[in-house]
Amino acid sequence: MSEVAETLRSPSALAPAPTGRPSRLARLLRSRPQSLGLRQRILAIFTLGALGLSALFAITAFGLVRSNLVNQRDSTSLDATYRNAQVVLERLEGSPPTAEVALLALDSLGVQRPLINYGGTWSSGNTRFTDSALPPQLRDRVLMAGVPSSMTTVVDNETVLVVGVPIPDVGAYFEFFSLEEDNNTLSNVGLSLILASLVTTLLGVGLGLFASRRAVRPLGAAAQAATAIASGRLDTRLEPTDDPDLTVLSNAFNEMAATLQRRLEQDARFASDVSHELRSPLMTLSASVEVMDSRRDEMPERAQTALDLLKSDVVRFQSLVEDLLEISRYDAGAVRLHLEPLLAAEFVRNAVAVSSLPETPVQVSPQAEDIVIEADRRRLARVVANLIDNARAYGGGSPTVSIAEANAANEISEADEEVSHVHIVVEDSGPGIAADERERIFDRFSRGAAAAGRRGGTEGAGLGLSLVAEHVRMHGGRVWAEDRPNDEPGARFVIELVTVRDEP
Repeated sequence: MSEVAETLRSPSALAPAPTGRPSRLARLLRSRPQSLGLRQRILAIFTLGALGLSALFAITAFGLVRSNLVNQRDSTSLDATYRNAQVVLERLEGSPPTAEVALLALDSLGVQRPLINYGGTWSSGNTRFTDSALPPQLRDRVLMAGVPSSMTTVVDNETVLVVGVPIPDVGAYFEFFSLEEDNNTLSNVGLSLILASLVTTLLGVGLGLFASRRAVRPLGAAAQAATAIASGRLDTRLEPTDDPDLTVLSNAFNEMAATLQRRLEQDARFASDVSHELRSPLMTLSASVEVMDSRRDEMPERAQTALDLLKSDVVRFQSLVEDLLEISRYDAGAVRLHLEPLLAAEFVRNAVAVSSLPETPVQVSPQAEDIVIEADRRRLARVVANLIDNARAYGGGSPTVSIAEANAANEISEADEEVSHVHIVVEDSGPGIAADERERIFDRFSRGAAAAGRRGGTEGAGLGLSLVAEHVRMHGGRVWAEDRPNDEPGARFVIELVTVRDEP
């Protein structure tokens, strides 16, 4: 925490980091452990709760059993010691008054570990349990203070309870009681409680899994609905429910989805209406420019220059209107592909030949010559043309096109492997595309910092690459931008399409 606080107090922590090197704050934030998900948190709560309750129950139960067992053992041992001390006293008051007679009487009663202090002399009925086995504190308390006492001690690795009873005018009587059986009982009880705690914890884990799935299921349904809306199915809604808490979520989500659908439909209608309304005056303007161009020789030089600029802007305006119409068709869901089997290499060569740079070289790998794809000829040709136009406008004007076979892992396949994908690659030798712009350039009306600054910014409205992404997505493929290999300058656009087995 101190390192993070020090970093936040430092003025340089919030300053932009040098290109290619993350800031210290970013490194610290990335080093923080990620928080658990909702399902993991619910499972952890149930698991820890079951573990805590079972541990509390086990500790409480063990403490009660142990207390009852110890109290019962103390009471029983004390009663037995008093009875046996009475027998010793009776024998010592008889004739002859010797400790041996008392030990024989105790032995006849089944007492195995007696110890008698008579007149300062110690007599034991078991050689293991003599006066040397007595704890000094217990011996002094019974003999010197005359107070009956008991104490737990260990004799030859055996835990015993020693009970001492003073005998007035005679001495004292001690007896040793084994606690091994009690310890075994407590061990068995403890083991049983541990097993019960484990079973309870496992039941808590099972209940947590069930509860987490039940709790997260509505969120999963909401996530699926959100994914469906993101993929274009704007009419997707959550099912109504009787749960009062989930009703708030479903109603809010459905209201949000309906608002979003209305907004997108309004935007799509606006773009479509504007594009259609612009086509008529644009056609008139284009026809007027053609008429003026037919009398170009009659114009002065400055008028010819102005006419060239007007022609260029009219062409650019026509392209923009066509792109807006195409985008509006996508938003309205009116685009339908006319798929047909195509030889990829032959198709790309033909698409390049009718593009703005028909002399663009096309390189095809040997195995890619026979690759067949299923595509809409017009729309896929538009994809190739847009990428070539992009390279012409922003990439130095000298693009190259290559076609190669690829597998599902986006790596070049070996000759004996089954080809599942084909890559159509358009490269240029321009300034390239920054890593943080490679996804944003496929957004609508986005040309990136390079296009808006270094590349000039007058060639397009930022719809060409957006249409490329839309067309490729409808074909079940994907497109991305990357650096050229071997650190060569420029940008590299890769179109990945699925191949088919049957040839046309």
